[in-house]
Amino acid sequence: MTGYDRNQFGTEWDDAVGGFSYSRNGCDTRNDLLARDLQREVVESNGCVVDSGVLAYDPYSGDRNYYFDKHDNDYATDLDAEHIVALGNAWVTGAQQLSAAQRAALANDPTNLMLVNPSLNRQKGDADFATWLPPNKQFRCSYAARQIRVKAQYHLWVTAPERAAMERVLVTCPGEPLAQPDPQDGHQVSADVDRPASTTPQPVQQATSGAAQPSGNGGAAVSYENCDAVRAAGAAPIHRGDPGYGSHLDRDGDGSGCE
Repeated sequence: MTGYDRNQFGTEWDDAVGGFSYSRNGCDTRNDLLARDLQREVVESNGCVVDSGVLAYDPYSGDRNYYFDKHDNDYATDLDAEHIVALGNAWVTGAQQLSAAQRAALANDPTNLMLVNPSLNRQKGDADFATWLPPNKQFRCSYAARQIRVKAQYHLWVTAPERAAMERVLVTCPGEPLAQPDPQDGHQVSADVDRPASTTPQPVQQATSGAAQPSGNGGAAVSYENCDAVRAAGAAPIHRGDPGYGSHLDRDGDGSGCE
C-alpha cells in the first residue's frame, strides 16, 4: 500500500472524467449512480441530487426494498456507492502504474460501482476477493465476474490467493458470463412495497427511474439472476420478448435461454 491515498484516484465522484454515459452531464457520479439504481426516486429541482428512493435489491446482503432517505440522518437508510474492485486493492495490483486520468476513470466507472448496505461496505474496506466475499452467496458468481471484468479492463492483476478464491467460486457456476457493464444486470427486481420513499418535505420533482421496465405482465418488472431462478419459476425455456428475458440467460444469442 506504499503511496496509496484516495486522492490518487482523483476528486471523489468527479463528473468530468472518463467517457461514460453520465460523464460531464453536470451531476456528480454518486447522484448519477443513485439515479441509475434506485426506483421511485425523488430528485431535487436541480435535476441531480437524489433525495430518496428504493433500492429493490441489495447485492451484498440480498435484502429487498432498501429505503434510502438522505434527509433522515439515519445510518440504517444510507447507501454506499461501492467500488466492486476496492481502490486499495486496485492500487496494489497495478493501478499505481496507471495514469492519473486512468485511475480517476476507474474510481468513477459504472462497471465498478453499485449501491450497497453501508455496514457491509465498511466491513469489506479494501479487502480483495481472497479475504472478503458478500454474505449473499447468490451474488458471489456475479461478484467474481465483475471483478474480473474491471481488472481486465484496467490491466490490473490478481494475486495467487485471489485467483484461487475466484476459481473456488466460479467452479460452482461454470456458465457465468463475463459481467455486463451495468453491475445491476441480472439483479433488477421491482420494489414491491408501496411506501413513500421520503417523509421530509423538499422542493422536488419526481424522476423516472430506469431501473425497472414494464415487461408485459401487468406492468410489473420481472428479472431472473440466472437460469436456476428461471427454472424455479417454471419459466424455462425463456424466449426473447418474454417477461424477464435477458442476454445473460441466452448465451448463444439464439433468442431462447435456459433450454
